[in-house]
Amino acid sequence: MTPILEIEDLTVSFDGFNALNHLSFQMQAGELRVIIGPNGAGKTTFLDVITGKVKPTQGRVLFKGRNLRRYSEDQIARMGIGRKFQTPRVYLNLTVRENLELAAARHKGVFATLFQPLSREERDRLHTLIDTIGLRPKANFPAGLLSHGEKQWLEIGMLVAQSPDLLLVDEPVAGLTDEETHLTGELLVALAESHSIIVIEHDMEFVRQIARTVTVLHEGSVLCEGSIETVQNDPRVIEVYLGAPLEESHSTQQP
Repeated sequence: MTPILEIEDLTVSFDGFNALNHLSFQMQAGELRVIIGPNGAGKTTFLDVITGKVKPTQGRVLFKGRNLRRYSEDQIARMGIGRKFQTPRVYLNLTVRENLELAAARHKGVFATLFQPLSREERDRLHTLIDTIGLRPKANFPAGLLSHGEKQWLEIGMLVAQSPDLLLVDEPVAGLTDEETHLTGELLVALAESHSIIVIEHDMEFVRQIARTVTVLHEGSVLCEGSIETVQNDPRVIEVYLGAPLEESHSTQQP
């Protein structure tokens, strides 16, 4: 089976500094993969290369077997890669439902979005999606009235509405309450039943909640990969997290 995402010997250099250094990585369709690593490990650049924001100095990024080098960010998004940034990007003056409708209609083009209503099938799918992200009671509220956690769920829903094959989710629980963090984990696990998902995260309690396979980046390369138990007991991982036990060190890390 061809991996949904395969990265081969990837190097990204900025003025002589290797943000990614001969990194190789792959994941299968249907995986929920968590990426962790200390500050400066290359996690953001990792996502930037996958989405086409940054082009590799060396190596290849293959999505469903296609080399992404020659494609723009917009083209890569249309291929089926959706990215959620750390800070929610939602339309505050639109309702939850309108945000999701707009996201679902993006692939139709500007004029179709303005003048062609969603089909019955699309409306039914959004109805289900609103339930999935837990915002049914606030479906007709302006997004500006949502809590920080609810805005995170809405943006995840907006990505899902675009029907991507691969979701890239950057630090989804930063600034969330304990309850919101737990509910976000439940949401991502539920979405993983029908999507491939990469999550970048520092909060190790959250990682333990959702992780199936964890990849640790350090100095632009893969340091360790495996179950959360394997990773948290690896001496190399403990060392790069400032010499502290992994379950304690996440509080010292910054995005």
